[in-house]
Amino acid sequence: MSESKILIVEDEVRIAEILTDYLKQAGFAVEHKERGEGVVEHVKACPPDLILLDLMLPGVDGLEICKEVRKFSSLPIIMVSARVEELDRLLGLELGADDYICKPFSPREVVARVKVALRRLKAQVEATKSEEKELFSVDEEAERISVKGTTLDLTRTEFKLLRLLASRPGRVYPRAQLVDLCAQQEGEPAFDRVIDSHIKNLRKKIARVLGDQEVIHSVYGVGYRFEIA
Repeated sequence: MSESKILIVEDEVRIAEILTDYLKQAGFAVEHKERGEGVVEHVKACPPDLILLDLMLPGVDGLEICKEVRKFSSLPIIMVSARVEELDRLLGLELGADDYICKPFSPREVVARVKVALRRLKAQVEATKSEEKELFSVDEEAERISVKGTTLDLTRTEFKLLRLLASRPGRVYPRAQLVDLCAQQEGEPAFDRVIDSHIKNLRKKIARVLGDQEVIHSVYGVGYRFEIA
C-alpha cells in the first residue's frame, strides 16, 4: 500500500487537505487537482493507482472525467459528492466508478474504502497473473520470455518492453514511458514510430504461438496495455 499513488480531484481545498493528511498518514502518496480541466490528460501521462473524484467540479465535472478515463483505464475511481440522490449515485456507478461516498464523510472511512478498492485491484491482478503464468514465463537472468513453453526470439529491447507491459496486466503504459525505455536500451533517441515497430514485431512473434489471440492492445492516443482476453 505504501507505494500507491492517490489522485484527489476536489475543488474544496479544505476537504482536499484533510483527505491528503489522512491518506499520507496511512502511507499513500497523494496528488491534488482543484479543477476538472486537464485531469484526463494528467491520468494518461502519470497514471495514479486510484482516483478520489468529486462529482461537482469547475470546468469539467466528475462524471465526464470518469467517462473519459474509463475509455482507456480500469484504475479504481471513488466518487465523492454532496449530491446524495440515488440517480446521481447510479449514474456515477454506471459510468464506471467503483464506489460512491457522500459528503459529509469520515476521512477514516474514505481511507478504509481506498484500501478496500486497492486490495480488490491487487486480487484481480494476481488472478490475471496466475492465468498468465500458464501462457507466459519470464526468465529474468537469461532475459527470455516463453509462451506456452516456446521461447520467443526477442531482442533485448523487445524483452524489456514485453516484460514491462506484462508486469501490470490491464495497466495502460503511456507512449512516453515506453519511448524512454527504448532510448535507455538502445542508447539513442527513440520516437513513437520506434515503439510501434517494436510492438508490431512483438505481436508477430507472439502470434506464431498464440495465433489470433491478441495480448498487446493499443489504447488510442495513450499507449499500450497487456491483457489476456
